Amino acid sequence: MSRSEFIIVTAIILFVAFMLGWFANWLIHRLSRVTQSEMGELDKMAQSLHEAEETRDQAIAYLQSREAELTNQLSQTEAELSAAMDGLRDARREAEELRSYIERHQQAG
Repeated sequence: MSRSEFIIVTAIILFVAFMLGWFANWLIHRLSRVTQSEMGELDKMAQSLHEAEETRDQAIAYLQSREAELTNQLSQTEAELSAAMDGLRDARREAEELRSYIERHQQAG
């Protein structure tokens, strides 16, 4: 192979390598390109996700406050029930004492 043939073959190989690289670069950019409408849609989705997260956080805060309120109400109700049961127990004991007092006076009289 002569010198000029070697230069021509080398030039052709380099040109083919350049064309393959350029085509691969074009193909990658073509396949991975995001259009403006897709960006708009992604922005809308991100905004919707953000709003959904805010709504979820508000719902969690509301549920926690409601749970604390109901727990407090339950504690108050249990305290009232306990007081009512103590009062009922005292009233029953007093009624029993009165019955026995009346029975003793009826028997004595």
